[in-house]
Amino acid sequence: MAIAFRRKALRHVGLLLHVMPSRLWIFCADIGSVKAGRFGWFGAGPDGRPVPGSSIEDLAGAVAERIASGAKVALGFECPLYVPLRDDPMLLTKARAGEGNRSWSAGAGCGVLATGLVEVTWLLEQIRTKTPKAVAAYLNWKAFEASHGGLFLWEAFVSGKAKGHGHAQDAEIAVRAFQAALPNPELSNAIAETRVLSLIGASMLRAGWSTNAHQLSEPCLVIKA
Repeated sequence: MAIAFRRKALRHVGLLLHVMPSRLWIFCADIGSVKAGRFGWFGAGPDGRPVPGSSIEDLAGAVAERIASGAKVALGFECPLYVPLRDDPMLLTKARAGEGNRSWSAGAGCGVLATGLVEVTWLLEQIRTKTPKAVAAYLNWKAFEASHGGLFLWEAFVSGKAKGHGHAQDAEIAVRAFQAALPNPELSNAIAETRVLSLIGASMLRAGWSTNAHQLSEPCLVIKA
């Protein structure tokens, strides 16, 4: 299955290159315990060259290096990056619209959400210290598109039959899904929630990427494989 997936991905590279912005790199981290070896990542540049890995330190360095060189980077995380807020207390832990039976509040969702809180913030802090202060981070794709460079943050949703064999391959599947959604990934947003608590917004504030408290209520783009 892994070999077949890679062959299929390579066949699509030529089709994807014509819609990928010439300076865009796409990365994704499959969130999980670093200590237990359950963390993996994957990146792909405008030339289609793959960059896989399992070290969280290497991911921070790879993203920072490309931003510092003037490239644009879309960095995804395979974990819930925001949770819904609802007026009815009976619905507070209900799945987000679009999650189906893979709710953020179920056992697996809760576990990766908690792990992501620290790993996502750690990564954003590390990337921030290695990049020029003038570089900005974005949750809005149009604002990112209009920028001269920077970091776009998004959520990857890889579950069920879409999952691969291993953490780096799950991250690759998410990257390929993002590529397939170009040139306007907003049209492929998989989850529709408007009133939210943004965990990625909190991480951006804590890591020094933002001082705008409004981002605590801003949902991010979710790309589902």
